[in-house]
Amino acid sequence: MDSGPLAETTVLVTGASSGIGAATARKLARDGADVALVARREDRLTELADEITDNHTVGTHVVPADVSDRAQVTAAIESTVEAFGSLDGVVVNAGVGRGSDVETLSDEQYRTMMDVNVDGAFYTARESLTYLRDGAGSLVFVGSFAGQYPRPFNPIYAATKWWLRGFAHSLAGQVGDDDIGVTVVNPSEVRSEFNSEDGTAFNERFEPGEVTEPEEVADAIAFAMRQEPPTTINSIDVFRRDKFSHF
Repeated sequence: MDSGPLAETTVLVTGASSGIGAATARKLARDGADVALVARREDRLTELADEITDNHTVGTHVVPADVSDRAQVTAAIESTVEAFGSLDGVVVNAGVGRGSDVETLSDEQYRTMMDVNVDGAFYTARESLTYLRDGAGSLVFVGSFAGQYPRPFNPIYAATKWWLRGFAHSLAGQVGDDDIGVTVVNPSEVRSEFNSEDGTAFNERFEPGEVTEPEEVADAIAFAMRQEPPTTINSIDVFRRDKFSHF
């Protein structure tokens, strides 16, 4: 096994097939953690698992699942514990953005954001708490700048991230006595497959170095996971340098 600050731990990452999730899985593996990779695109997960095992002597576990489906989330977590014997950390990263203005937002777009960003986060947290309590583990939520400040472009997406932040901080108070650490990492724009205002993916709209890279967010997540005892780091903001220059 790889030596490192997370050696002999198991961390499950949702939305692991690309962007922040994939970068986080790589960082955690570098730190010695066995990683369970959860997302809908099994082919992407398998490629990432192969890459990780080629570069690190850690275990990987591919779990194709839709986080908006409670039964699939439960099965993914149980499968991970069965594969590795424990669950020491969870990164709640899966999230989507759809549409823009409220007047033209379709029911399907609204429901998809609520199902993935809200329900998916709730199911993942709820189903993992028993196992995290057993090992005094850490739960890291990937929030957003949009969950702290108004986002006129897409109020519904912003609302899901405000919900996520409120849920995470309140959950931290509920499970703090159980030695479960809870952190929210809030990035601004990240060069990933996430769509921008004009429908173009951020990794196509922005040049390298122009906004935050997935690896920078992954560094913050891994930093929270590395804290001993379970993290007292409540929140980490990862904003591009000029984010407030237009205010």
